[in-house]
Amino acid sequence: MNCLLQFFFTPLPTPAIVALFSFGALVLLWLLTQPKPVRPPVDLQRQSVGTKDGARRSALLKSDSLMAYYYDDARTLYEVFQRGLHVSGNGPCLGYRKPKQPYQWLTYKQVSNKAEFLGSALLHRGLKPAANQFIGIFAQNRPEWIISELACYTYSMVAVPLYDTLGPEALVFIIKKAEISTVICDKPDKAEILLSNSEKGLTPVLNTIILMDSFESELKERGAKCSVEILSMQETEELGKNNLRKPIPPKPEDLSIVCFTSGTTGDPKGAMLTHENVVADAAGFIKSLESTFSPVPDDVTISYLPLAHMFERVVQIQSGAQTPFQKRILNFAARMKHAEVKKGIIRNNSIWDKLIFQKVQLTMGGCVRVMVTGAAPISPPVLSFLRAALGCQIFEAYGQTECTAGCTFTMAGDWTAGHVGVPISCNIVKLVDVEEMNYFASNGEGEVCIKGKNVFIGYLKDQEKTSEALDEDGWLHTGDIGKWLPSGTLKIIDRKKNIFKLAQGEYIAPEKIENVYIRSGPVAQVFVHGESLQSCLIGIVVPDPETLPDFAAKLGIQGSYEDLCKNAEVKKAILEDMLKLGKAAGLKTFEQVKDLYIHPEQFTIENGLLTPTLKAKRAELSKFFKLQIDSLYASLH
Repeated sequence: MNCLLQFFFTPLPTPAIVALFSFGALVLLWLLTQPKPVRPPVDLQRQSVGTKDGARRSALLKSDSLMAYYYDDARTLYEVFQRGLHVSGNGPCLGYRKPKQPYQWLTYKQVSNKAEFLGSALLHRGLKPAANQFIGIFAQNRPEWIISELACYTYSMVAVPLYDTLGPEALVFIIKKAEISTVICDKPDKAEILLSNSEKGLTPVLNTIILMDSFESELKERGAKCSVEILSMQETEELGKNNLRKPIPPKPEDLSIVCFTSGTTGDPKGAMLTHENVVADAAGFIKSLESTFSPVPDDVTISYLPLAHMFERVVQIQSGAQTPFQKRILNFAARMKHAEVKKGIIRNNSIWDKLIFQKVQLTMGGCVRVMVTGAAPISPPVLSFLRAALGCQIFEAYGQTECTAGCTFTMAGDWTAGHVGVPISCNIVKLVDVEEMNYFASNGEGEVCIKGKNVFIGYLKDQEKTSEALDEDGWLHTGDIGKWLPSGTLKIIDRKKNIFKLAQGEYIAPEKIENVYIRSGPVAQVFVHGESLQSCLIGIVVPDPETLPDFAAKLGIQGSYEDLCKNAEVKKAILEDMLKLGKAAGLKTFEQVKDLYIHPEQFTIENGLLTPTLKAKRAELSKFFKLQIDSLYASLH
């Protein structure tokens, strides 16, 4: 007892007292300077409302009538731009910059003029202002991309984005399918890709390439040999300026864009989206944000990598904290910020931001107010940490190209993680039975189906695939398995389209299993594979180069990343960790992998193993790792 009293009452050294009071002062300052919390616009325990057919709609709506637009004078993409021109007072529209240089801006009127010049030139060259006039745009994000798109909308033509990540065969397929005679490119190397196909006679319909960047005369000569005229964007705009046509605006029901989805198997499918589809989807997002975020003229929208990959930047905070004391301070700061987030307090000017998180915030400019993450799933711990560290509102959206973009969105003021929010105000969502996977709508589980103003009208010239996606009542079947949570939010729990049977007749949903295994510390990527003639699963794992050395060190093993990937003991330990996670998550015995191959190189878009939205190309992965897969199964028998 005396020892205990002595511990509490022994005088502290002066430096320790000063540090203790300084820390206390910081905490007091943090408490006193907390701003008002974000107030949710609806009851967070009842975020969605039931409608007929067992569907649910957003509680933001006052009735079952779905939104088709936000502003009465902006019902097409052409009208949306015109509204922006008038509301902004011809303000800055498109910004661009060279490395380490300040942004330069084109005004709304400059963009509008350029779009009219380009569109007029296309009409002057014989193209038609019609819903079956497709214009290819083959470029990275830049002002000319938006100008080209707007040129199509100004004269009721249809934009068709092209991506080199789709591969040369897919480019040929799309140009032939949509009968694209004119493609607008950014760089000469993309024009060369197109010309090589023309020289082989693969794209006889293509006769014009318009280049944004400068090019050599040899390219023009090469094009002439295969009957493809090469024009510069500048000379095309000049042609249109001298032969200017009045805009021929589209109607809401007119086709605006055809987005070819890369897909994980087979040829790309061209999702046809009308002006109403796109405008309605945008209106739904605006409605979701209106209670907590009001855009101002100085706001800038930036297209960024999927937010899940921002975590690599954030990890560099963590890897920079070398000492145990630094790590404790970092974790404490994250907990303090997360405690604020849970109360609806979102800020980037607290004492913890200034001391800890400002560096990572500055990597994104330091003035980010809102982020939206989608496409790639983001785990709850990552999302929670990012909300604390980045000090801005972060919303999660779920959807697919066939419903324009998003169909659900997290509610303002709901800072929980592990779900994708509620239906946006332009669509409703229902779950339907998937008997073979034991998911039933009566239990609040099933395939996610969407109906509303943002649902596409079908795939270009492909009635069979359209009928597979859209049923007779207009419901879009996503192939994803969802679950309604008690709060009325939707959680994506599985995937229907990639299920397969093992030899003993058990159904397997590999993505569900992968989502469990990816939580393993040393695992960066995982591919679970099974076959109908085999009775078990095997896996391909790409270890995380950041965490693998520490993981191996705890086993008493050291070496280069490549050496560790080849080490049998390391593989055994990774497999054990994955199986432990699988058991904790309730995976059945037949759902657990029996063996692994450790691969040292990541699956990427560039090596053809991921789609542009970072989804696994399962067929390509199976082909790529055929030797390893065969070897694993042979060793198990």
